Amino acid sequence: QVQLVESGGGLVQAGGSLRLSCAASGIMFGLTTMNWYRQYPGKQRELVARITSVGTTNYADSVKNRFTISRDNAKNTVYLQMNSLKPEDTAVYYCNAVFNSFSTWGQGTQVTVSS
Repeated sequence: QVQLVESGGGLVQAGGSLRLSCAASGIMFGLTTMNWYRQYPGKQRELVARITSVGTTNYADSVKNRFTISRDNAKNTVYLQMNSLKPEDTAVYYCNAVFNSFSTWGQGTQVTVSS
């Protein structure tokens, strides 16, 4: 059974940090591109960060130099380290796994940044 389980969301003050985790099962994790998306109420999901199977990373301009995506293939887990958080980072964050034409999503985790 394919499953992505996010954790690590919560409430933090502006300027603080959080680390999101996404544990994967049922997929060939080492061959999979892993993405973090976020979604504001009433808006479409937007890509925050991506890490490919060989470790190449990409970031949305709004989070460059503040967020870091990483993966631990031994643990089938991808992380999103979020530093210098801003109120506009408040959203539901989703983990996404992509392998060829296959794509699956986690259930999402709420991140709330207070000013």
